[in-house]
Amino acid sequence: MYTDLKSYQIIISLLKQYGITHCVLSAGSRNVPFVHSIEEDPEFHCYSVVDERSAGYFALGLAQELNEPVVISCTSSTATCNYWPPVAEAFYQGVPIVVLTSDRDPQMLGQWEDQMIDQVGMYDRHVRKSVNLPIINNKDDEVYCERLVNEALLELNHRGTGPVHINVPSKTYNNSFPVKELPTAKKINRIERSNSNVEWEEKINKLKSAKKILVTCGQKSFVSDELNIELENFFKNYNSVISLDYMSNLNIKEGINTTVCMDGRYITKKKVQELMPDIIISFGGQIFSSIKEEFQMFKEEFEHWLIQEDGRVVDTYKSITNIFECDAEYFFQKCNMLANEESCNDRKYYQEWKEYVDNIKIPEFPWSHAYAIKEVVEKIPSNSVLHLSINDSIRITNFFKLNPNIKVYANIGTHGIDGCLSSFLGQAAATEKPSYLVIGDLAFFYDMNALRLRHIKSNVHILLINNEGGSEFYFNKIWRNEASDLHTTARHKTKAEQWVKENNFTYLKAVDKESLDEALNIFMNDNNEKPVFLEVFTEMRNDSQVLYDFFDLSRPKDPKSEMIRKSKDFLKATVGQEKVNKIKSFVKK
Repeated sequence: MYTDLKSYQIIISLLKQYGITHCVLSAGSRNVPFVHSIEEDPEFHCYSVVDERSAGYFALGLAQELNEPVVISCTSSTATCNYWPPVAEAFYQGVPIVVLTSDRDPQMLGQWEDQMIDQVGMYDRHVRKSVNLPIINNKDDEVYCERLVNEALLELNHRGTGPVHINVPSKTYNNSFPVKELPTAKKINRIERSNSNVEWEEKINKLKSAKKILVTCGQKSFVSDELNIELENFFKNYNSVISLDYMSNLNIKEGINTTVCMDGRYITKKKVQELMPDIIISFGGQIFSSIKEEFQMFKEEFEHWLIQEDGRVVDTYKSITNIFECDAEYFFQKCNMLANEESCNDRKYYQEWKEYVDNIKIPEFPWSHAYAIKEVVEKIPSNSVLHLSINDSIRITNFFKLNPNIKVYANIGTHGIDGCLSSFLGQAAATEKPSYLVIGDLAFFYDMNALRLRHIKSNVHILLINNEGGSEFYFNKIWRNEASDLHTTARHKTKAEQWVKENNFTYLKAVDKESLDEALNIFMNDNNEKPVFLEVFTEMRNDSQVLYDFFDLSRPKDPKSEMIRKSKDFLKATVGQEKVNKIKSFVKK
């Protein structure tokens, strides 16, 4: 019989799956749920050593002679401190030991709780990985716990060997063992270049049999010709769809930009389910598209395969099963080498996506930030550099078709507004190519000192959308009332004109379609003698409404989805976001 504490169930299940069965146990109360669960399980070999310092050294010797990882488990407080000397010895000798420390309710730390010290990260730089598990209250906590335990166990022998630390808090003493059959926790596998061909072939055979493979391409500043070629071939060889946006900088003929069609204001839950993949393969950095959030709602209903050069666990979709520790070129080349005629793309899944995306209608926009951005980005010449500052600049640019071979950047690693202008000027300084920046007023004024830099060349073109504040807060409905304009949207009447002229830019402005057309004659000229700056004046409330109207124009609608959408908006406005989240959590159960 096993404990009913989910965190220990996950640990025990994963220890079995990783083949870690030797455990050195020290007497105590907090670790009883673990100890009693494994001491009656015939798969485990248990050793009793009361003194934790001796237990650690005993485990070290055991692991060395067995040439496999060994678990040490103790109760909370100073018991954990006694592991320090053997843990340090294991670290410097590279001996794989799983240090399992039991802990108390984290809310009681520093509150004179019996037998409680700060155990989080306590072995510091003398373990290869240290994780602090959550107290599991819901499915999200469970997924998070599974991920953390996997992260720790994966580091036992990743690019070397050594100890790892798993800290396990619990709110109460637990002496209940009602679980007859241990649930199977999700194991994350790491496949490296050095793995056998048999292991690679096992994974690739699964791709061959899959009917719905979705490849999501994250942000990449540099893309090799080889990656473009291998991705094109992968699309032909497997039943796949290639999801991308401009920050991925890929040139894939059949690639689908999912920025609009996966936006939560556009897609319905029903449509997400219809497009659900069997496997998601992801690589690259951050993804701006809401594709992450939409598929996270159906976590563990599909597999997520991550291509990650350093082998880190990045569980973007809360469904990760495999990590491929290699570059994307190597992964797709390997898949293509092992492909055959039977795995050829029948394009059924691709057509589902393409028909859905082809239904998006691009209207004749009224005067707005969307109109101004469209008029600029569609005219940017090939072989240019384009930097998109945060949110609206990225979102709106991805509505439209860019000319080929435009290098696109955005600071979406952190999604901060604080350095977009400076980053762009650095990119423009490193090239002779025409260089364009699309930036909002808050981001610009935050970083406006960068206009004083001495390294600004005449290839610089800056489009400032000045809609008098942070329109994102209108768009995402954080704006509540006029008070929000003071402290949230930061509504203002500031203009950039004098500062821009002071720094020897050619200054242009537009307040309507006619003045924009006139300004673009100079702004889009690649032979300007000075850097050029175009300030476009719109209004953020109107700008946000224009985007909502755009999404409403062609988004899929069905009575049930519309009712759910309206109900969500009503509940958020009346009972609050937190209660809505609790209701959603209850419904899922």
